Amino acid sequence: MTTPLAGSIEGRIAEELGVEERQVKAAVELLDGGSTVPFIARYRKEATGMLDDAQLRTIEERLRYLRELEERRSAILESVREQGKLTGELEAQILGAQTKARLEDIYLPFKPKRRTKAQIAREAGLEPLADGLLNDPTVEPAAAAAAFVDAGKGVADVQAALDGARAILTERFSEDADLIGELRERMWTRGRLVAKVREGKEETGAKFADYFDFAEPFTELPSHRVLAMLRGEKEEVLALELEPEEPTDGPSSYESVVARRFGIADRGRPADKWLLDTVRWAWRTRILVHLGIDIRTRLRTAAEDDAVAVFAANLRDLLLAAPAGSRPTIGLDPGYRTGVKVAVVDGTGKVVATDVIHPHVPANRWEEAIAKLARLAERHAVELIAIGNGTASRETDKLAGELIARHPELKLTKVVVSEAGASVYSASAYASQELPELDVSLRGAVSIARRLQDPLAELVKIDPKSIGVGQYQHDVSEVKLSRSLDAVVEDCVNGVGVDVNTASVPLLARVSGITAGLAENIVAHRDANGPFRSRAELKKVPRLGPKAYEQCAGFLRIRGGDDPLDASAVHPEAYPVVRRIVKATGQEVAALIGNTSVLRSLRPQGFVDDTFGLPTVTDILRELEKPGRDPRPAFRTAAFKEGVEEISDLTPGMVLEGVVTNVAAFGAFVDVGVHQDGLVHVSAMSRSFVKDPREVVKPGDIVKVKVLDVDIPRKRISLTLRLDDEAKPARERGASRERGGGRPPQQRRQRPQQQAAPANSAMADALRRAGLVDPGRR
Repeated sequence: MTTPLAGSIEGRIAEELGVEERQVKAAVELLDGGSTVPFIARYRKEATGMLDDAQLRTIEERLRYLRELEERRSAILESVREQGKLTGELEAQILGAQTKARLEDIYLPFKPKRRTKAQIAREAGLEPLADGLLNDPTVEPAAAAAAFVDAGKGVADVQAALDGARAILTERFSEDADLIGELRERMWTRGRLVAKVREGKEETGAKFADYFDFAEPFTELPSHRVLAMLRGEKEEVLALELEPEEPTDGPSSYESVVARRFGIADRGRPADKWLLDTVRWAWRTRILVHLGIDIRTRLRTAAEDDAVAVFAANLRDLLLAAPAGSRPTIGLDPGYRTGVKVAVVDGTGKVVATDVIHPHVPANRWEEAIAKLARLAERHAVELIAIGNGTASRETDKLAGELIARHPELKLTKVVVSEAGASVYSASAYASQELPELDVSLRGAVSIARRLQDPLAELVKIDPKSIGVGQYQHDVSEVKLSRSLDAVVEDCVNGVGVDVNTASVPLLARVSGITAGLAENIVAHRDANGPFRSRAELKKVPRLGPKAYEQCAGFLRIRGGDDPLDASAVHPEAYPVVRRIVKATGQEVAALIGNTSVLRSLRPQGFVDDTFGLPTVTDILRELEKPGRDPRPAFRTAAFKEGVEEISDLTPGMVLEGVVTNVAAFGAFVDVGVHQDGLVHVSAMSRSFVKDPREVVKPGDIVKVKVLDVDIPRKRISLTLRLDDEAKPARERGASRERGGGRPPQQRRQRPQQQAAPANSAMADALRRAGLVDPGRR
């Protein structure tokens, strides 16, 4: 694409990232050539100068933005040129615009629009009147306007002439690019967002109670508050107003900026008052409205970016959670009336048995349920029990605990796992294809069992947005969220690697260079011809050409195949390097793999050539030490406290072990085994200041927490990671409930950044009930 600034895109990105332009140019060339970020980050380090995947993702995103900017720049230049209004100065302004907002500000006066009052006034010949009054305020407005009265042109009287002149000046003031840019930044740094409850909405909109009387500067608003208030407005509970600055009795300071820009001042001249009134009119009817739209967009965009980043980070942690491994597992999908759905899978995830048991109300067939589970566990050599964390989870966990206690010879371990997205998977087309013989209700139990064995392999079968570890995911741009989450899944899958002989179609489709169609072809070839014996056999898969093979081969593993290197992350293109290493050591490949003493005695520099540099050779030696190593942490489980099964069992001061289910901007949700996640507010995470809760915990982490406060009627649990914190006394808890659990609005406004966030689980649970925070449940 040839554009005025095409050659500067790479330079600009390089400056933003603090890297060399040649690195960015190499990355852009590879991306344009069809290479994926995981492939470039892993196998093209020499070309990009060791850019990592995070930097490459930034390059990818900025490249998209800047190319869109260049396309828009070209379109604007062409539009203005066709109008015959493109001067050298204007062209320089357009070429110099660094953002889309600045570009649109410059284009605004030239943007084709419907016939405006200003245009009608110009056609009536009133522009000389507007220019005359602006340039010479000593002229009496009414007297000057009298000369422009012309009924034939639609100017009936003096007032009509002055109104037309005002419309012309108002448009001119509101379309001055430099002025609008200055006022926008002024409003962003000085303004604030004000929320009020709409009349009669106090009861039905109680979930937004923290914002019934609320104000906070734009620059201090965290993303979760912005999205919460925008939802409150959408649901017609809140009325939002963007105040440019703290209200004052005098004229707006913004009007003074506009007046100063055009040399307007009150010096007692005949036209001064008319001109100042025109400035006020322009500010209130055009400029403020325009800036309000811009600020709203900026607030929403920034909040969306933060929310998407939170979702992406949580998703990454969930996907990279510790796998239990290839161990036979019973999956239990808890329920009361419909029973507990049971699925037994072997070490490969294959379903070997299913059943439905009814240990809970109303059936209460407890003994029968234990007997059935014991028989299944013994018959299939089960090692793990995976229990979904939804309705009846604790009762089912208690059932599994009794099973283990009665049958110690089975050596079972029980684990409560997130059901997030299990129902979505059960009803999906892929689940119908994968488990056609099973009822929808039983497929959820299969998914629960498999996600304990390998969270990544199972969760990729579900749309990332349905996994539910995000913050306000339903309030953000669908395109932006999908793009970000897809990138996370791609990075995670390729970071771990995929066994091509066992992987499902959805898992293969996330591998670098493999489309959904290619993934289906790989599985079909595998089913027809048996397991792949080498990576080279992948070239026989229909439609898997040289480019796809280059991109995917290094991330696909073949265990027990013809070549031991095929089970490693060494790319086939680099096998010649390994052959040279083998020759230098005098050992066979199989003997060399894992031989730490020999491998660490080698100098990587000795194997560098024109194709493979030091970074690649170093990676190869490291990979040969531990081929196909899994970057995920070791598997371990949390133990919920016996006798603590309902929220009523909790008392302030209790210290419990729990699992982090979700992390938001204001804190972390922790499952302590009582059906209701508690909230550790960001202020209760550490003795030192915590800017980002993810600095302290991640979803899936096992943590010890102390109960600070419990509000049973509202199902609100306040927790702390600081185990020496004092729990709230009963009297204080009661007073808190009488006040509604929050601070007076005046206090919230005085300390907006730290104090307006929910101080306990009250706000978090309100957000959850509103759907503003997705708790990680299905």
